[in-house]
Amino acid sequence: MSNGSSITEFLLLAFADTRELQLWHFWLFLGIYLAALLGNGLIITVIACDRHLHTSMYFFLLNLSLLDLGSISTTLPKAMHNSLWDNRYISYQGCAAQVFIFAFLISAEFSLLTIMSYDRYVAICKPLHYGTLLGSRACVHMAAAAWGTGFLNSLLHTANTFSLPLCQGNVLDQFFCEIPQILKLSCSHSYLREVGFIMVSACLGFGCFVFIVVSYVQIFRVVLRIPSEQGRHKAFSTCLPHLAVVSLFISTDMFAHLKPPSISSPSLDLVVAVLYSVVPPTLNPLIYSMRNQEIKDALKKLITKCYSEAINCSSSL
Repeated sequence: MSNGSSITEFLLLAFADTRELQLWHFWLFLGIYLAALLGNGLIITVIACDRHLHTSMYFFLLNLSLLDLGSISTTLPKAMHNSLWDNRYISYQGCAAQVFIFAFLISAEFSLLTIMSYDRYVAICKPLHYGTLLGSRACVHMAAAAWGTGFLNSLLHTANTFSLPLCQGNVLDQFFCEIPQILKLSCSHSYLREVGFIMVSACLGFGCFVFIVVSYVQIFRVVLRIPSEQGRHKAFSTCLPHLAVVSLFISTDMFAHLKPPSISSPSLDLVVAVLYSVVPPTLNPLIYSMRNQEIKDALKKLITKCYSEAINCSSSL
């Protein structure tokens, strides 16, 4: 193949070779996908319906759930389709779309997690200025900046990656289209340009990581000075879910892209990709709902309301 234009489809990495294991993977991922849809859907519904949750922290959490729903819906349905129908193909256009959407949502999510750490920093370290620094207009602007940053970053990387000539075949050692795997197919030194863009993005990501760490160092310094145990518990209960989500997101993503080449293998790369693309969107709603009493109470109210309306409807019939 002389260039990328001669490639009409890519071959993705299969989860298993036997039909029984392929079907087992389909049902496993279907369960995970439905759990992610249910968890993130409930958080979005609860925050949208409960007026008590119309605050900056829950506004950002709603955006996080939307990003999680989008990211897991970009990769998992195609993988389930391939496992169910014993298929490994994805079209060139479909691969480009998958790369763009996934990179867009992951970049926006990391930016949003950084903004959420700033939200917790202002709420705990500068509570008197919270309404001024994080009013409704400021929150909308910050969320729009996170989505816009992700869009521009993804557009740059996708356009540059798919402009490269590809002559190393069309087999990707991953269950979804990923930029590093596509770069392996390039036969031109132009791929170094994309590597340079990745390094710039990595530096920006490291800056966000440092900002999050510094924010939480300041937060914990203030929280540990709170005299009452109840006050410390309340402060920690609003911070720990976000810190757990950040840790899960960063640790899986860093291990996926910074692990030594000596331990790299298709099987390990497949497992690690599942860890950073599937596990966080599925666990994030669980992490927030387990540690957040306000979400638990709002969810109980929503379920009770729906149950009462269902009883009234059945009685009227």
